[in-house]
Amino acid sequence: MAVEIVKVTTKKQLKRFIRFNYELYKGNPYFVPELFEDTMGTLRKDRNAAFEFCDADYFLAYRDDKIVGRIAAIINPHANEKWGLKAARFGWVDFIDDEEVVDALFSTAEAWARERGMNEIQGPLGFTDFDPEGMLIEGFDRMGTMSSIYNHPYYPKHLERLGYVKDVDWIEFRFTVPDKKWEKAERVAAIVERKFDIHIVRAKSCNEIAKRYGKAFFELCNESYTDLYGFSSLTPKQMEQYVKMSLPIADKRLLCLVVDKDDNLVALGISIFSLTDALRKAKGKLFPFGWWHIVKALFIKQPKKLDFLLAAVKPEYQSKGAFALVFNELIGHYIEMGIVEIESNPELEDNKKMQTLWDDFEKEQHKRRRAFKKELGTASFNDTGSED
Repeated sequence: MAVEIVKVTTKKQLKRFIRFNYELYKGNPYFVPELFEDTMGTLRKDRNAAFEFCDADYFLAYRDDKIVGRIAAIINPHANEKWGLKAARFGWVDFIDDEEVVDALFSTAEAWARERGMNEIQGPLGFTDFDPEGMLIEGFDRMGTMSSIYNHPYYPKHLERLGYVKDVDWIEFRFTVPDKKWEKAERVAAIVERKFDIHIVRAKSCNEIAKRYGKAFFELCNESYTDLYGFSSLTPKQMEQYVKMSLPIADKRLLCLVVDKDDNLVALGISIFSLTDALRKAKGKLFPFGWWHIVKALFIKQPKKLDFLLAAVKPEYQSKGAFALVFNELIGHYIEMGIVEIESNPELEDNKKMQTLWDDFEKEQHKRRRAFKKELGTASFNDTGSED
């Protein structure tokens, strides 16, 4: 049977779009499903603040009335303006190992991009740098995480066959937490604190942190990440959305903020209990009973493994050792809590500033993922229609 491409236009189709990922990887021992409700919130145009300026459509590939692939086509004009590009993005891409299916999906996304005046397509990328990005090219036999993409080894082979080439790579690490704090780290943190008159925020709860520093948290991310691949600054509405989504459910022991004498945020680091096992048990869904596995992992019987989500330092403090305070504080908490292992978020392979933070750890670089790109011609776009 020929492959039919259908544009997602209904809530029912969007649910099918999200669930295909779960079905394709059913039984895979390394796949960690995204939380269905979070993905729905990201992809719905009435819920995601990125749609104030982004454009996107989603497509499903059918064969013999069965879904065999999916792809999102996205344009982030803020990123294009910042980086001087006319690029579309593809994301949330999954497919069976079939050339006809892959060709149909990518030709649709490419034609969509050309119709909108784009001359390049990149991905996998999301709307912002806080969405999952990068196709796994090494580490297929390693467990995924809640914030990263897992894919079959045949994915990058199909992209290369279609003429896609490397744009950038991210690498990921697994770290072993030491038995005790390092004297050197404590000494450096004390010197930096005294010399530059900065200090760690002591708060009673993450709700207090969200109220006092929520907006400043993501403003600092905007400053710190401005030169990173594909980044576009978060808008005030996006910041508000991320504050509500993330900070109130964090554990304050796993979050560290550093401020100057005027209470301006200059550095931060945030980690979270690994939700890998919880999401696998919940099968990516909160309801009817998946919420219990998530709550248990976050608040009741926390795992001894963490995901390090992000770090940010104000540019003028990056050479002053400000992150030494964050590092020293969090390591102390990790040891007190009995944490034994940390999984990093993807880090750009040339981001040496971030990687040197972990130099003293016992570590293993165990995964690599890639953003691909392809130059586009000038073919026209034909709408694929929609499912009844």
